[in-house]
Amino acid sequence: MVEYAKNLHVTIKLESDFMKQRATVCVMGLGYIGLPTAALLANRGYDVHGVDVVQSTVDTINQGKIHIVEPELDTFVRSAANSGHLKADVTPKEADIYIIAVPTPFHEGFVPNIDYVVSATQAIAPYIQSGNIVILESTSPVGTTAKVNDVLQSSGVDVRDIHVAHCPERVLPGHIMRELVENDRIVGGITPEATEATVAFYKTFVSGEVLQTDAATAEMAKLTENSYRDVNIAFANELSILCDTFNIDVWELIALANRHPRVNILQPGAGVGGHCIAVDPWFIVHAGGDEAKIIRTARDVNNYKTEWVIEKIKNAALNVEKENGRKAKVACMGLAFKPDIDDLREAPALYIARQLKADGVTVLAVEPNIERHNEFEITTDSDAIEQADVIVFLVAHKEFRGIRIFGKEVLDFCGVMNR
Repeated sequence: MVEYAKNLHVTIKLESDFMKQRATVCVMGLGYIGLPTAALLANRGYDVHGVDVVQSTVDTINQGKIHIVEPELDTFVRSAANSGHLKADVTPKEADIYIIAVPTPFHEGFVPNIDYVVSATQAIAPYIQSGNIVILESTSPVGTTAKVNDVLQSSGVDVRDIHVAHCPERVLPGHIMRELVENDRIVGGITPEATEATVAFYKTFVSGEVLQTDAATAEMAKLTENSYRDVNIAFANELSILCDTFNIDVWELIALANRHPRVNILQPGAGVGGHCIAVDPWFIVHAGGDEAKIIRTARDVNNYKTEWVIEKIKNAALNVEKENGRKAKVACMGLAFKPDIDDLREAPALYIARQLKADGVTVLAVEPNIERHNEFEITTDSDAIEQADVIVFLVAHKEFRGIRIFGKEVLDFCGVMNR
C-alpha cells in the first residue's frame, strides 16, 4: 500500500508537470494512428511536430487538410494547423516526448518487419535529451520496445536518463478520435520509472483508465486482443462455409444461436483484413512456432475463406457465360477492409477484385469511400448494378443497405442484404 501511494503521488506530480510546462511532442508517422494522435494532442494544448517521409502528406497537413478518411479528423487537423500547435515536416526536431507510430508489416513468409520502427528510432536519436520520453505506439512483436532502447543506446543516447515505453493503439477505424480519449490504454515501460512517466503523459488526455505493466506484456496484450478476434472470426467464417455445404442460411443460423445467453458468434465475411487483425497474429505465430496452434489455424481459415469466395464468384460468372455465350461482368461491392472506411490495407475485398481481374473476369469496382484507385476505375453502385451480371457484396457499407436487386445473380458474403 505504501509503494502504491508513492507511485500514485509520482504519477500525479508528473501529470501536473506536463500541464504546467506545455510539453512538446514529436510524432513519427502521420498515418491512420499518428495523425489523429498528433491532431488530438495539438488541440489539447501541446505543441506537436509531426513527421512523415511523404512530402505530399506533410504539405497537406500544413494546409490544415487530411490525406485519409476518418470522421472528425478534418476538424481536428484544421483547428490544430490554424492554431499553430501542429506543424508537419519530413525531419524530426527536439521535443519532450517522442511518439513512434509507423507501420509494422511483415516480410514474405509472414516474418515480422520492424524496419520502419528502427528507422524512426535512428532518426530521433540525435535530438533526444535527458528526461525525454520515447513511446512506441506501433503494434509490434514482443521485444520491439527493448529493440528501440537498444537502437537509441547504440546511437549514442544515454538511455539511463530517458524513459522508453510501449503504449499500443487500441482504436477502431471510423471512431478513432473518440476512442483515442475514451478507451483504456496499456502502458509498459522498459523501467518502472518509464512506465510512471508515460502513464502521467497519457492521463493528460485519456479519460479511460491507463493501465500499468512492463513493455513485453504491453506488446503481447495488443497481439492477444487481435488474435482473439481473429480466432472468433475464423469460427464464423468456417460456419459460413459449412452452411453453404448444408444449404443453410448462415445469417439466420447465427441469429438463432446467439439467442443463447452465453453465445455471441461474430458475423462472417470475405476474410479478414486491416493492418491489425490480419497481421498481428502472425507476430505470435512467428515467435511461438508450433505452440501457437489455434492462432495459426485461425489465420489459415480466414485466408482460405477469401480463396473460397473467389471460387464461388468465378463459378457464378462461368454459369452466366455458359447461359449467355459471353463473359460475365461482376460488380464487386466494396474494396475496403471493413464497412464505412476508406482503408484498403490487407483488404480481402481488394484482393478478391484483383484476383478476379487477373483471371480474366470483367470487374466493376464499387467503393463509395474513395474517389479513385490506381488499379480499378471506381464505379457507382447504381451503374454497377445496372451493368453487371453478377453482383457480389464484399463489404457491408451503409450505402449498400436496403438495395434490392431483381433478375440478377447476387452473392452476399457480408450479410448486408440481411441488415
